Amino acid sequence: MLRTACAEAGGTASPETEIKVMEKTVTRTGKLTAKDTAYIGMMAALIAVCAWITIPYTVPFTMQTFGVFITLRLLGGRRGTAAIGLYILLGIAGVPVFSGFGAGIGVLAGPTGGYIAGFLLTGLLYCAAKPLRGTRVRDNLVLAAGLLVCYAFGTAWFCVVKGNAGSPMGFLQAIGICVLPYLIPDGAKLLLADLIAQRVKKTIR
Repeated sequence: MLRTACAEAGGTASPETEIKVMEKTVTRTGKLTAKDTAYIGMMAALIAVCAWITIPYTVPFTMQTFGVFITLRLLGGRRGTAAIGLYILLGIAGVPVFSGFGAGIGVLAGPTGGYIAGFLLTGLLYCAAKPLRGTRVRDNLVLAAGLLVCYAFGTAWFCVVKGNAGSPMGFLQAIGICVLPYLIPDGAKLLLADLIAQRVKKTIR
């Protein structure tokens, strides 16, 4: 159906055009196909695997945000956000999908739980910004904006949890601890997701 829609539009569609056609089709029908469901489950599993991978650095980091980026780039806003939501729900249900094989509502309620919840906000922003997307540059800019939203929400939650625990911390101080050390790694992961998406998303229909 996607190929037919592209053919009717005339010419050979670019990968970006095909993704947009697929998103419009899913939005119009309001239903997810069996293939959509399989992709959502597969990418939720990929985010989990990425969360388990720790990269040694000045401040060690996981590949979790890469999993979020590549999921949204490959599946688009709606299906990608559904995959992120499924990943979080699995963790809440007790499946050890979070970094360090963590699981449970306690992880989300902890100091860094806001960053996990922030991934869902990144997906929602990417989904809502569909009219602004369509090229590699715009897709990456929207993802970067979504990452900033994740940073802001996660850091605010970090400050709240620390304050409730009797160790109050200012927002800017928390940014210095929780965000600044990860800017370069997260930027690299965004670029890596872009490079991989350009080569893989032709196979995602």
